Amino acid sequence: MANSREIQARMKSIKDTMKITNAMCMISSSKLQKARRDLKNTEPYFYAIQEALAKILELSPDTGNAFFDKRESIPAKERKQGYIVVTADKGMAGAYNHNVIKIVEKEALSDNKNMLFVVGQVGRRYFEKKNIPIDTGFQYTAQNPNMNRARAISEKVVDLFRKGELDEVYIVYTRMINSVTFNAEIQQLLPLKRKKLVNGKENNYQQCSFEPDIDAVFSHIVPNYVAGYVFGALVESYCSEHNARMMAMQTATDAAKDMLKNLGIEYNRARQAAITQEITEVIAGSKAQKNKSE
Repeated sequence: MANSREIQARMKSIKDTMKITNAMCMISSSKLQKARRDLKNTEPYFYAIQEALAKILELSPDTGNAFFDKRESIPAKERKQGYIVVTADKGMAGAYNHNVIKIVEKEALSDNKNMLFVVGQVGRRYFEKKNIPIDTGFQYTAQNPNMNRARAISEKVVDLFRKGELDEVYIVYTRMINSVTFNAEIQQLLPLKRKKLVNGKENNYQQCSFEPDIDAVFSHIVPNYVAGYVFGALVESYCSEHNARMMAMQTATDAAKDMLKNLGIEYNRARQAAITQEITEVIAGSKAQKNKSE
């Protein structure tokens, strides 16, 4: 059994660690609330763009546009795919980063023609360590997502898609279902899917004209739609990251409390044993002194 001083030192170390985990939990909670507000404030803009695309497709169902081109003439083995991968800048967030990377390893690493655009330091360090090629010029942080960053990311992949350097574009991120549940998933950004935009609804839009033409309207709206989708993915991932970190830090704090409780019991036992030992020694010494005097 450890002596009381050793136990006290361990208890002090655990208490210091608890202060850190509590602070990290509070910081993540604050950042989570702010990110949720930002997402809520931008949702009307994104839905308005989606509604505009749905309106065009319903009024002109036969409209053709490069953003809907599936490029079916290109064989599957020759298709070039791009993946926007959203990870965190830091760890200590449970399985948050691992779940995203696991999807990428399954979906994106089967072909060396695929391109990875990684957001977040954790993902970049992981793929660089594994010698997996990534776009080294794609240096975006996962912290404090904003619309400007989302637009810069979307402009890059949209431009590559337009030039034919990418035939498909996907985004791998973490979707926040509720305050305790979040799942890593992969979604296709380009080419666009008509069914996903129209969603099978008949809205009975009034006839209208598009100036200068439908194709020009699409070319203006679609990049904004993709940027809105990317922003939503960045914010949801950011929320999920801090939610995961809150849960991990809370679990660590609870475990520390249990350890302190057990160490407290162990400390009391050690202290009791030390006192008992001292009493025994005093009694033994007293008896020895008494026998000596006799």
